[in-house]
Amino acid sequence: MFPTYDVIVVGAGHAGCEAAIAAANLGAKVLMATMNLQTIAQMSCNPAMGGVGKGQIVREIDALGGYSGIITDETMVQFRLLNRSKGPAMWSPRAQSDRMAFALNWREKLEAHENVDFWQEMVTGVIVKDGRIEGIHTSLGLEIPAKSVVLTNGTFLNGTIHIGEKQFGGGRAGERASTGLTAQLTELGFEAGRMKTGTPARLDGRSLHWDRMELQPGDENPGRFSYTNTPPLVDQMPCHITYTSPAVHDTLREGFDRSPMFNGRIRGIGPRYCPSIEDKIDRFAGRDRHQLFVEPEGRNTCEIYVNGFSSSLPEDVQYKALRKIVGFEDAKMFRPGYAIEYDFFQPTQLQATLETHLVSGLYFAGQINGTTGYEEAACQGLMAGMNAALKVQERDAFVLKRSDAYIGVLIDDLINKGTEEPYRMFTSRAEYRILLRQDDADLRLSPLAAELGVRNMDARMERVEAKKEAVEAIRYEMTHRSVTPDQMNGWLTKVGTAELNQGVKMMSLLGRHEVSLLGLGEAVPEFQAFLDQHDAETINLAEVTMKYEGYIEREKAAVAKVNRLEGIKLGSAFDYETLNTLSKEARQKLNKLKPRTIGQASRISGVSPADVSVLLVHLGR
Repeated sequence: MFPTYDVIVVGAGHAGCEAAIAAANLGAKVLMATMNLQTIAQMSCNPAMGGVGKGQIVREIDALGGYSGIITDETMVQFRLLNRSKGPAMWSPRAQSDRMAFALNWREKLEAHENVDFWQEMVTGVIVKDGRIEGIHTSLGLEIPAKSVVLTNGTFLNGTIHIGEKQFGGGRAGERASTGLTAQLTELGFEAGRMKTGTPARLDGRSLHWDRMELQPGDENPGRFSYTNTPPLVDQMPCHITYTSPAVHDTLREGFDRSPMFNGRIRGIGPRYCPSIEDKIDRFAGRDRHQLFVEPEGRNTCEIYVNGFSSSLPEDVQYKALRKIVGFEDAKMFRPGYAIEYDFFQPTQLQATLETHLVSGLYFAGQINGTTGYEEAACQGLMAGMNAALKVQERDAFVLKRSDAYIGVLIDDLINKGTEEPYRMFTSRAEYRILLRQDDADLRLSPLAAELGVRNMDARMERVEAKKEAVEAIRYEMTHRSVTPDQMNGWLTKVGTAELNQGVKMMSLLGRHEVSLLGLGEAVPEFQAFLDQHDAETINLAEVTMKYEGYIEREKAAVAKVNRLEGIKLGSAFDYETLNTLSKEARQKLNKLKPRTIGQASRISGVSPADVSVLLVHLGR
């Protein structure tokens, strides 16, 4: 009934979708197995993509040939570039998405790929023989053979939904949980745990008083995520802002005795950086209000997402408290918020490729690894799908370093440090932020994808080369064009910086905080005519690379120093117990995690600099 697939992807959320398309685009024959084909690429929580740290990931996914950025561009209703007041390393794109259009677009693109097949059924186990994956078991008793399997089960593994004192099995509202896999994987020796996440109530937008809330429009000139020629966003939809109050908090406290979070029924660990509203008012009792973002679910629905009001309190308490928020006085609820507990597996059980140590050909991606967020899941799916295909093709693995991408930071953090709470990406997690900006992910990563042979990279590489040439042309112009005091002093005085006493090259002015390329164009019309030959993204990239050149070179030097350790390989079969000069903790951690390089070993919690020195001496370094 079934052929032997190169890659079976279990699950069709953000990780599953990117895993399937990534493997297919490397020529692998893929089966996507999911419990419900109608919920492919569902945005289970917030209808948005990107944000601080996350927007950089979406751009990296796009640069590597993934689809999240393209689909976001084609279905977004609002775009904002966050952190504009900070340095360019912190600029983070974020888009409000049309939930239904986003999911439909993903399904259409998957179905259009001749290398992707589908099967709708619960996967209850994996077929393992002699430590190697051989396929999957389904709830109907079917065995589907495969050379590799990527598990992207999201919140469905033994999922339990909590609303007040009510609890019931489910992986998402209205959908059943997935059973069987956890039990089998733990029997195989995998370490499992429980985590928790939550979602807010959904409201009827027709019942809200929009004029009582603050307007939050999108950017005047909206950007995009994809480096391809996706259509520009027109007719943006606004979001709104409102706030809780002491009266809202008092109402919520009335339900604390029935809260599963406070009475012990929820034992999984929730996300530190996205707490429920009851957790917020309990932990920050001194604050008399919390900001809420009121966000549309799409262009053709009145359903509204209340960002910041995640809750597992009883539905009557949620409803009563919501109606005390400004603008929500007559709110009608579509459904209450809820918490969900689910199984995950410690990611320290994975290699840098996201293949498990215990079973060859088995990969984990997404929330099964203890992460939270669509973007974190999607990038893991992309990397797992790529590596599953490459392994089947007997090609070298594809691994990104911490200095290559935020994706590299995320995976390196997970496999070396593990996580005790849902892991979320922030710019602060990356030590090379100025090298990992959102504006140049294509320059960093698209050549790597092209070298791997990812489908449709030729047109992307043409854009990359054109972009490089344009940036160099702008740099050449800046280093060779001179300006005089007569040309510049009026404008320099206007922007509040020192006048010139003599003619200088334009490049020397760009180091000033008040000076930008477009500002120089305002002062020198012929230079503006030159800039008009280039698009805004290229001009911005050229400015950042020139303005922050010193910082960029310093970070590159730091990377080169660290990469010397990354180049020193460690054999996966080495028994660290034979090195008595290593600390006992280091021996245990190194034997468990099997780092590929000295650099990776140095980032494992419990491995000290002295232990690293022992390893270097042992290797003759």
